[in-house]
Amino acid sequence: MPRTTKLDQGDVVLVGFVFSDESGKKRRPAVVVSSAAYHRSRDEVIVGAITSNVHRVRVGDQPIENWREAGLLFPSLATGIVRTIKREMIECRLGELKSSDLDAYSASLRRALDL
Repeated sequence: MPRTTKLDQGDVVLVGFVFSDESGKKRRPAVVVSSAAYHRSRDEVIVGAITSNVHRVRVGDQPIENWREAGLLFPSLATGIVRTIKREMIECRLGELKSSDLDAYSASLRRALDL
């Protein structure tokens, strides 16, 4: 995604997410968690992975109540798996989290990071 394309916190995007052991990658939706100020000063974006595996909720994970409105195909949860990626790794914007879902996810990440 070009640097000139505006991204907002809470946007749901499609990215090639690299596995934590760097053995490969998988196209998956992610939610933008970085702020507008961060985007103005960097070429990177901080995203949290989204999964449709809603039966395994771990620390930092948050179910997305309004998943259809976010542009997702299945019930999903935003995970505590957070990565910094180059803007160019974003393939497209799918939608955005409703403020209630973004607020709940932000609180979940704060608890996971003890902030």
